[in-house]
Amino acid sequence: MISRLERILILCKTYPSPSAKHVETSCVAGINESGDLIRIYPMPFRLVGDEQKFKKWQWIAARIEKASNDHRPESHKIYIDTIECDDAPIPSGDAGWRVRRQWLNKMSRFADFTAVEANRVAHGATLALLQPKRIIALNIKAASSPEWTEEEKEKLLQMQSQGDLFNADDEGKRLKLLKKIPFDFHYRYECEVDGQTYGYKHKLVDWEVGALYWNVRSRYGENWEAPFRKKLEEQLPAKDLLFLMGTIHRFPDQWLIVSLIYPPKQPPEVENQLSLFAL
Repeated sequence: MISRLERILILCKTYPSPSAKHVETSCVAGINESGDLIRIYPMPFRLVGDEQKFKKWQWIAARIEKASNDHRPESHKIYIDTIECDDAPIPSGDAGWRVRRQWLNKMSRFADFTAVEANRVAHGATLALLQPKRIIALNIKAASSPEWTEEEKEKLLQMQSQGDLFNADDEGKRLKLLKKIPFDFHYRYECEVDGQTYGYKHKLVDWEVGALYWNVRSRYGENWEAPFRKKLEEQLPAKDLLFLMGTIHRFPDQWLIVSLIYPPKQPPEVENQLSLFAL
């Protein structure tokens, strides 16, 4: 495979999962300067130096090449030691969102999930930006196993024990183990096409959703669910909520919501103009 240097605006980091080869891995996705979607998978964040750790809405430059063992067209391998991050992410606020929208508008925007899947079948695309019409509810279901299995723990620990990857804050230099979220979260939502309404349900795997869970759990204890729902069922849907959707490596016809993108609402006349470009 031929590698190339690429600048990528990060739009997605999924919550990590255990991997035998890469400690824990996350799926990272963004767009390049031409507006093309790019997936970096797997991304072993525990092996990335502090100066190379990037955030959502931050530009990075790195050498990448098409992944040889992942046939999804957007999927690439990244050379970790080549990562260079811009000083800071594109900020939020009115000025920042004007810049962010310029990049979002370079991407095709779908108004219905059926069109997303049709585009995958026709063209092989496994990343897509979807704008739902409305959020119906957030489904919260206990995970089949609230803790990592012994096999998953072994995967998480086997490479952390090599090199200087210890958490030395406590005596004994205990290894820092990725916490498993004991719940699965699904959005139930509707899309509208030619006056017809269609309902869908997809799982949320956005890193921010996982971080939100741990934050409200830490702050509110057993009463975490109400503020968690308020954020995902009220506050984000009140914005121009977008889903960055992606497929599962082993199951290319199964889609997940890999990132939530939530610009502030725009005046109706601007929104109507943008809707002309929805697919």
